Amino acid sequence: MPNNRRRLVGRVVSNKMDKTVVVAIERRKTHPIYKKVVKLTKTVMAHDESNAIEMGALVRVVESRPLSKHKRWVVEEVLREIGAPAVEPSLADEAVVSSADAESASSGAE
Repeated sequence: MPNNRRRLVGRVVSNKMDKTVVVAIERRKTHPIYKKVVKLTKTVMAHDESNAIEMGALVRVVESRPLSKHKRWVVEEVLREIGAPAVEPSLADEAVVSSADAESASSGAE
């Protein structure tokens, strides 16, 4: 039996609810008279069982049975995470201070 449920790609705009994310799905459509490309945005609430998806992440949502009053979608896959910093801020501050100390010591020795 084929799985004919709709799958859409969108960006997470809110993750403040428990096990729920709000996903903005953007599509582009040409205006029939003026021929200008118009962006249409639709927001849907989607179920996030792991409760770990961050704001700004690109996700694929799939249609499902009604899970609550407003939830009809489930997050199927996270396509792209919006990055966490590569270095902890406190460690970065220590690295900047130690490199500044090393530069001042080398310039003082000359």
